[in-house]
Amino acid sequence: MSARRLWTLVGVLLTPAVVLPLWVGLYDRQDPELGGFPFFYWFQFALILVAVALTFPAYLLARQADRLDRVRHGLTPEADDPDGR
Repeated sequence: MSARRLWTLVGVLLTPAVVLPLWVGLYDRQDPELGGFPFFYWFQFALILVAVALTFPAYLLARQADRLDRVRHGLTPEADDPDGR
């Protein structure tokens, strides 16, 4: 898969994690309650889990895309560590 496609996939994966919390009308209500918590609160916790579930694969794909971009530009696949580690 090309780096461009990987970066596009990273953007697609991260979009819900950014857009859903900004879409206040989606969760600006009290019902239904879950375990005594209004919808607003438990939906926010669910969004955290969704964001984590989407961010980790996006991170892995971004690392791969970065490696492909570095090789394409004639650099080493891994970035040099300035501390020499």
